[in-house]
Amino acid sequence: MDASLWVAKTGLDAQQTRMNVISNNLANVSTTGFKRDRAVFEDLLYQNVKQPGGQTTNNTLSPTGLMLGTGVKINATEKLHLQGNLINTQSPLDLAIMGGGMFQIQMPDGTTSYTRDGNFKISNTGQVVTASGFPLIPAITIPENTASVTFGQDGTVSAEIVAGGCSQNIGQLQIARFVNPSGFSSTRNKPSSRLIRGVVRASRSIKVPISCS
Repeated sequence: MDASLWVAKTGLDAQQTRMNVISNNLANVSTTGFKRDRAVFEDLLYQNVKQPGGQTTNNTLSPTGLMLGTGVKINATEKLHLQGNLINTQSPLDLAIMGGGMFQIQMPDGTTSYTRDGNFKISNTGQVVTASGFPLIPAITIPENTASVTFGQDGTVSAEIVAGGCSQNIGQLQIARFVNPSGFSSTRNKPSSRLIRGVVRASRSIKVPISCS
């Protein structure tokens, strides 16, 4: 194949990969907590035909060289952890993080994953879980005799007991942060961050009504 055609082909391949990345970003525009990717380009090796500073005659040197590029490739896809827009869903267990950090969740194999998706539910055992059923770390369990639950802006979770009982602290949402959040690997159940510090925040404290048996 002619060298120029090969160089052009590498450009087409790289641009096609970039379009795939953009298409995936657009496809997930309504996915809660999704962080878009950016394709990172890198040039390929160069053919050094003439070295800069090489001797051209007995008394002169070449001020410039001749290097021929061999094309381009996609070197990496970088996740852009930018603050997304907050949407009022009217769902009492939907939480949003203002600023950096991620929720910590426990996977079925016992490992820890991280997500920005704050669409939480209450399981049949009273645990606060993700929409896929994975529990939070540390675990937060709602007592059976609870009338409502309050999530404070500092991550404190309080339960108000039925029949005028006093409010009691039942847990603390902990936010994880990482030095290099762009280096996360995505999974089907979303990407992720780490450090047991941070602010969990919806627009205000939320009371969650719970039906009592």
